[in-house]
Amino acid sequence: MTPATPPTLAPNPATPDDLRRAQMLVDANRRMTAEIGKVIVGQSAVIEQLIIAILARGHCLLEGVPGLAKTLMIRCLADAMHLTFRRIQFTPDLMPSDITGTDIIQEDKMTGHRQLVFEKGPIFAQMVLADEINRTPPKTQAALLEAMQENSVTIGGKTFKLEQPFFVLATQNPIEQEGTYPLPEAQRDRFLFHVKVMYPQREEERQIIQRTTSTFKAELTAVLTGPQIIECQETVRKVPVPDHVIDFVLDLVRRCRPKEPEAFPFVKELVEWGPGPRACQHLVLAGKVRAILQGRFHVTTDDIDALAHPVLRHRIVPTFNAEAEGITVDDIVTRVLKAVPRGTAKSLL
Repeated sequence: MTPATPPTLAPNPATPDDLRRAQMLVDANRRMTAEIGKVIVGQSAVIEQLIIAILARGHCLLEGVPGLAKTLMIRCLADAMHLTFRRIQFTPDLMPSDITGTDIIQEDKMTGHRQLVFEKGPIFAQMVLADEINRTPPKTQAALLEAMQENSVTIGGKTFKLEQPFFVLATQNPIEQEGTYPLPEAQRDRFLFHVKVMYPQREEERQIIQRTTSTFKAELTAVLTGPQIIECQETVRKVPVPDHVIDFVLDLVRRCRPKEPEAFPFVKELVEWGPGPRACQHLVLAGKVRAILQGRFHVTTDDIDALAHPVLRHRIVPTFNAEAEGITVDDIVTRVLKAVPRGTAKSLL
């Protein structure tokens, strides 16, 4: 028998409304960055990656030492997008029901009749900050999995849908690893980005000191609403991706897998496990958002280049030899980016 030919999926053409929303998104991004900048000094790359993840319907894992305003940054982002915000402090004794909610017995004072009523947990918000997610046991970490993947929560056989848009932004501390529970690979893979929050520059730190030790206060104005974000997310998916960019994404991800025939020799030596297909999906989706924010309605290899590290750094497991030699995952991704050939768009003439 002749194998069936897979259907060709033609992208939905962009409408005038899509182009209008794309331009609105460029303006909104500039205004949101300005609003967040009223409170947060510097960290422009981190803020850009957070905005890209949200518009791509993705979740973010932020890593940085204490005191870099990760929590404040996320709260400011929720205010600038007019989203409901809840913060969950992950601790060793946190239970799954502390996140999702639980059934409680409620008595009717008039009749004395008792019934079970579901009390919603903090996961029922549009933007959820999972603070220090690696400080709670895997059973509680897994309580986020269904919410992140399915946008729903199941309690006692009943499924509750979460209000859209919905985002999980989790933080973890790269130091003080004693007594922590590293996220399993399956859960890390559900985060679109692994964002590293670095120390501020000297002049930025000077501004932080001046602001936080004085009477300075800033009022943030909402730039986008939830329904507008959902519309923008739909527009993002209509951004076309040229074949040579898709080929670049495939080459980049597949050559990070040590067991693939096309893997580079240094990858086979330094990488234990490589990224799965979700890395390709997230690279393309994030690239579409970045293209719009850069004022283009098409994706280029530059967009993939700019987002390769936050997309891939939590999806690659280095070998013992790589760790012993002090070679980080970021170093490996940088080497792969330099080695992967870049195709060019075919001429339309």
